[in-house]
Amino acid sequence: MKAVLARSYGGPEVLSIEEVEKPQPKKNEVLIKVHAASLNSGDVRMRALDAGPGFKGFMSRGIIRMMFGLRKPRSIQGNVLAGEVVKVGSEFDRFKVGDEVMAMTGLNFGAFAEYCVLPAKRAIALKPEKASFEEASALPFGGNTALYFLHKAGLADGKSVLIYGATGAVGSSATQISRNYGAKVTAVAGPDGTAMAKKLGATQVYDYTKTSPEKIEGTFDIVFDAVGKLPKKNASHLIAEGGEYITVNSLDVAKELSQDLEELAVMYDEGKLDACIDKTYDLKDIVEASRYVDAGRKKGNVIIKISGGK
Repeated sequence: MKAVLARSYGGPEVLSIEEVEKPQPKKNEVLIKVHAASLNSGDVRMRALDAGPGFKGFMSRGIIRMMFGLRKPRSIQGNVLAGEVVKVGSEFDRFKVGDEVMAMTGLNFGAFAEYCVLPAKRAIALKPEKASFEEASALPFGGNTALYFLHKAGLADGKSVLIYGATGAVGSSATQISRNYGAKVTAVAGPDGTAMAKKLGATQVYDYTKTSPEKIEGTFDIVFDAVGKLPKKNASHLIAEGGEYITVNSLDVAKELSQDLEELAVMYDEGKLDACIDKTYDLKDIVEASRYVDAGRKKGNVIIKISGGK
């Protein structure tokens, strides 16, 4: 089968499409024929030796090498997928052959391939009935992260939420989820994202190139830095008494939960959640797609279309 591997750590150019052996599920695993996968910051960090917030320089590089390989990543790339169950292990009873699912692979990675094997403990859910595979693959990463942090902050009907970076994968999901929970959403986005933020449900939108955090009006029950660019010290005046500040730029990594994927699927089928797909690429264009994501200007999600093998 075809799969995306990295010849070394580094930029998008280290990625290559290679023929590898098709995996087979063990007794408590499922084999998924992958139709689409999303390309996100988790993929960038692993490939580029960036362990994420709190880990800089040598420490960051060392952690990645210890976890994924000293000279190059051992794993097939990609950590979010949508596809069809084609085989289940003898003790796997969560899904059956023919089920259409979306999933997060965790530290296994492996989504950028024609087939992927996942253990039962992974975050896997039936994809929304109304979603294409491309749309379904766009939901888990940003949606799961947004749900995790917003639940932690006590999102509820009537609360006021400020989302800084409202048009990325996490921010676009957070804007919609907050609105669906009955919160009043204020968004901060770039000049090319203000219309999108309003469409997603924000009642007030600030262009960060024109309005600095110091000039944002009011205070909020939840201030969510969805891009890791608004430190708490720069947001303290925006947090209401008893309010919460949350950020993706944290050592607190969002837990990947099947129940959150199930909630996202319901929202999508009820017309309350948009997949927010920016661009879609074929698997053969993985380097070009990665360059686009690395540039940091995407709006919503970038999707990789993958043709399943025989």
